[in-house]
Amino acid sequence: MHNKADNFLHQGVHPRKRKRERADARFHFYGLAAVSLALGFLVIFFIDIIGQALPAFHLTEVLVKVHYTEAVKSNYNKAIDHKLSRIVGRSWLRSLPMKIEANPALIGTEEELWIAADSRVDQYLKGHDGHGLKNKYRKIVDKMQQQGKVRDVFNWAFFQSGDSKLPESAGILAAAIGSLFTLLITMLVAVPIGVMTAIYLEEFATDNTFTRLVEVNINNLAAIPSILYGLLGLAIFINFMGVPRSSALAGGLTLALMTLPLIIIATRAALRAVPESIREAAFGLGASSLQVAWHHVLPLAMPGILTGSIIGLAQAMGETAPLIIVGMMAYIPDAPGSILEATTVLPAQIYTWSTESMRGYSERTAAGIMVLLTVLLSLNALAVKLRNRSEKNW
Repeated sequence: MHNKADNFLHQGVHPRKRKRERADARFHFYGLAAVSLALGFLVIFFIDIIGQALPAFHLTEVLVKVHYTEAVKSNYNKAIDHKLSRIVGRSWLRSLPMKIEANPALIGTEEELWIAADSRVDQYLKGHDGHGLKNKYRKIVDKMQQQGKVRDVFNWAFFQSGDSKLPESAGILAAAIGSLFTLLITMLVAVPIGVMTAIYLEEFATDNTFTRLVEVNINNLAAIPSILYGLLGLAIFINFMGVPRSSALAGGLTLALMTLPLIIIATRAALRAVPESIREAAFGLGASSLQVAWHHVLPLAMPGILTGSIIGLAQAMGETAPLIIVGMMAYIPDAPGSILEATTVLPAQIYTWSTESMRGYSERTAAGIMVLLTVLLSLNALAVKLRNRSEKNW
């Protein structure tokens, strides 16, 4: 009898155990391979973006002698040697007539200045293919480099100027301020309405057909394509309410519609995480339903609410499709002064640069992506930090 039991264990149980162990090992391998593949793609993505973006933070400047004459008012090319006309950035030359108009005492004088070089010169000196600089100008640049009249400096203009038709002058200032205005409006509209809606549905509303219908629609709205919110914003805020097209107000209200379902769902989840015993204890002390929700439940759920709100706003900041519909793809060289002025946002600016054919815009596209990723990752890190610092085990 004892031998039969040993044979059974040896022939039946042990093979099955080994089979399970092999299956566990395979699953562990597949999971590890999937994680490694995902991390590999992520590393490749960041290496590619950073490699393309870093040159955008450096700019080539050339030392030229500038002659301030009366003729410069009508032809800014007269200010420098004609051989340097394709070496110096055009945007600086175009500003000379206004500079002379503002300070007529400059007429008849000359000075040597370090000026941002043309984008083709910049790309040539960075060793990029497709720079488009002709051979005769390459010789001039090489000679100037030997004479110490060419230098590489940090590209402050990328952060201090708006969009431009010339790559060497293009920056993200206007788009960054537009993004700030748009996100501020989204936050002021979506967060209070979303939190109050969630509190009502979770703490006060009775369970009936109407509330169940509302809950189903909220969940459905969180999953529909974002471009549909752009059509809704166009119909309601621009066509019906008369909000200025391409303004931060129109974009912010549109993104608020898109963010509302996410904030409501996150807030309801945070409210459900508060133990029922907290409510029962407050009711036992004679608190009203409003006092229970406002003084006891809401403070305990606030970390989860903040986390969900920050993640929702981070997602809204990275959206482009709904903002295209409301006209926030315009060419904006100057930063907006109010929420009613035409503006653009960082994702839309990045998309615009990516469609340009000039090589100088490619690295600025990557630099814009790098800035946007930094902001989004910072917001997500803030959400995680708030969640970890205030996480409670009930």
